[in-house]
Amino acid sequence: MKAEDVMTRGVISIDPDSTVLQAARLMLQHRISGLPVIDAKGQLVGVLSEGDFLRRRETNTEKRRSRWLEFLMGPGRIAAEYTHSHGCKVSEAMTVNPQIVAETASLEDIVELMERHRIKRVPVLCGGEVVGIVTRSNLMRAMVSVARAAPPTATDDMAIRQQLMDEVQKAEWAPSATIDVVVRDGIVELWGVIIDDRQRAALKVAAENIPGVKDVKDHLVWVEPMSGMAFDANDVKLAG
Repeated sequence: MKAEDVMTRGVISIDPDSTVLQAARLMLQHRISGLPVIDAKGQLVGVLSEGDFLRRRETNTEKRRSRWLEFLMGPGRIAAEYTHSHGCKVSEAMTVNPQIVAETASLEDIVELMERHRIKRVPVLCGGEVVGIVTRSNLMRAMVSVARAAPPTATDDMAIRQQLMDEVQKAEWAPSATIDVVVRDGIVELWGVIIDDRQRAALKVAAENIPGVKDVKDHLVWVEPMSGMAFDANDVKLAG
């Protein structure tokens, strides 16, 4: 899937000369958490989000630092923070140089961009104009849509076992050489040895995601590499 498949069209935006108060009211009115800032030429110049309202003079939440730390930071950064927290116009409080994507950007690339820059929304541009925006909510809707459209697969015991073993074989985290799977009447039994107890949960999830699985029984033994001590699922529950 690509940005154009999931993005919100008809994006609500705001002018950089609008006031911060106007922007806040617009966001509350439309129940959105961010606004692309578009100038008179139709160009994207920034993004104003809820995060930009965290440190504001109106709520007395401006950043406060010791004198020695301010000295180390230098006057330029302190001045920029002052402008951001005290500015009345959107252009003074917005985040400039926002991250953007094209309509053809893959969802994988968009997610990586969001994670790398710790952002919740990405404007989508075509020919220099904003044509949409992809938010975390859009990605959640895409996930639900794909899950509904996913075609069912074979659900007999042999097919379930083969599908699970295929998943284990290709997973970098899975100890494929030391585990075995038994399936009876849709009930998956996990046997073998793991070297990290977190693999237990991952193997269970892999089994639960296969259509036709009714239950997963855990017989895995965790051998702690440093001490050589062994723990089964009951031992782990008691320790927790």
